Amino acid sequence: MSSRGRQRPTIRQLAEYTGLSPAAVSYALRGLHVSAETEERVRAAADELGYEADPIARALAGGETGVVGLLVGSLADFWNQELVRAVQRELYAADRSTLVADADGAPGRELELAQRLVDHRVDGLVVVPIGPASGGWAAIAERIPTVTIGDALAGVSPAGEVVFDNERGVADTLRHLGALGHRRVTVLSWAVETSPDREAERAVAAVARSLGIEAEVVATAYSLNGSRPLALELLRGEDRPTAVFCLSDSIAYGVYAACVELGLNIPGDVAVAGFGDHPISRLLTPPLTSTFWDVERAAEIATRFLLETLGADGPQPTLREVIAPALVTRGSTTRS
Repeated sequence: MSSRGRQRPTIRQLAEYTGLSPAAVSYALRGLHVSAETEERVRAAADELGYEADPIARALAGGETGVVGLLVGSLADFWNQELVRAVQRELYAADRSTLVADADGAPGRELELAQRLVDHRVDGLVVVPIGPASGGWAAIAERIPTVTIGDALAGVSPAGEVVFDNERGVADTLRHLGALGHRRVTVLSWAVETSPDREAERAVAAVARSLGIEAEVVATAYSLNGSRPLALELLRGEDRPTAVFCLSDSIAYGVYAACVELGLNIPGDVAVAGFGDHPISRLLTPPLTSTFWDVERAAEIATRFLLETLGADGPQPTLREVIAPALVTRGSTTRS
């Protein structure tokens, strides 16, 4: 019997076709509480009728949907776009689809979207957290397998953590700038107001002090268009810093745009460093010095942690791996 051109058959129709109860058909499709003969009979009928299980209905019945929630801080950030692509590819290879949500730089929205994803019955969450830990995150991590990428959520016990060594990344960049003679560095951060206790921002003060560098952390938007107006204001005066360290390459692109408008030379008038080493950064004039984080490896590890947790019997300890940075120096800080 062909289902072409017809609506998807329901469990009730499949029950009528096999002469079984809807409950027995549901159990058979999930391999529960029925004989092997009944399971085989129901699956054969499902194939014949073209029956496909509704993933949401399957989730409501206690099964998996095959969908993973992927929550990022801002899709205006080019590095986050790369991460989404990499995670989706890994999940696709594991027969999982993704439901992507963008917090647009707002921690409150991030937590709200995480709850919505849970309500949509996703099997697990992969999160690039931008906000501080809270009771809301702890409750979500208890309800559903959650893996974080980038920063850990303090006081929360997720299924997995792929943590970036931000302290080392910040230290490497400030040491590089210090060795070039820079003593006044402005650090542009998308997180300083929303997550002031983040490791990267804390490291700026400690490392700069040890190097004798005057480093001011300034809040900015999480995008090229958002950082450009601030960079224009920052660099217009005679007392401008000699170097700008951006905690996202996307922010650095806004600084480049401002320098073009103001007629400033990079690195002669102001040196610029980024964080993330997006592929676009190699194409700028001059190419951008930046901190490389292996997005492909981070995506692979996070996906593996989530799948291991989903396949485990009972609660497991948090899986954790630290990703080390690599500073890539280019023409935005050093003259060739």
